[in-house]
Amino acid sequence: MTASRRLLSVAALLVLFLYASVTTDAARREEPAPTTDSLTGQLLVATPELDDPNFRETVVYIVHHDQGGAMGLVLNRVLGTGPLDKMLESLGARPNGASDLKLRVHYGGPVEPRRAFVLHSPDYHDADTVALSDIAALTIPPHILEDIAAGKGPKRSLFALGYAGWGPDQLEGELAAGAWSVVKPDEDLLFDEQSETKWQRAWDRRGIDL
Repeated sequence: MTASRRLLSVAALLVLFLYASVTTDAARREEPAPTTDSLTGQLLVATPELDDPNFRETVVYIVHHDQGGAMGLVLNRVLGTGPLDKMLESLGARPNGASDLKLRVHYGGPVEPRRAFVLHSPDYHDADTVALSDIAALTIPPHILEDIAAGKGPKRSLFALGYAGWGPDQLEGELAAGAWSVVKPDEDLLFDEQSETKWQRAWDRRGIDL
């Protein structure tokens, strides 16, 4: 398979995750209402009124949004840290001398909690990479983890298990209800390790530079 075809396959796979895993009454409509503005590449910041334990005080980076629904990754919940070589072995990949490297594992969302994603800076690109914005791209492991282990990975990255998904009109309804505030991301909000302050820092960006 050529690189361009594999890239299209990855993009299609992201959409497939969304449609296969999120089923709502709205999703069963024959003609979902069009999305006026795509939020792909933006951050959702949970408002204090959002009390769903899956998303309370979360910051979510939207990786896909159109009239069919939306998909995002939670950025500020850490599940733990472990040896990168063990993660590679669990994915059936080569450790590449990663015995001394640690991998920080984030909770990406409640949908498909064993599905792995790497959100990363756009300096890294392979056939399994989808460019999202001028500051971020998304790659499905394991090859990117092999490259990280070999010192050939992206400058900045975030490894996540699971994702957040919304069916047609669902995210729009939550926005209208005041569950989320939309803010513009920067590289630190996406990739730094100060997870405990990320929600407040993102919250403080409301109304700035959108």
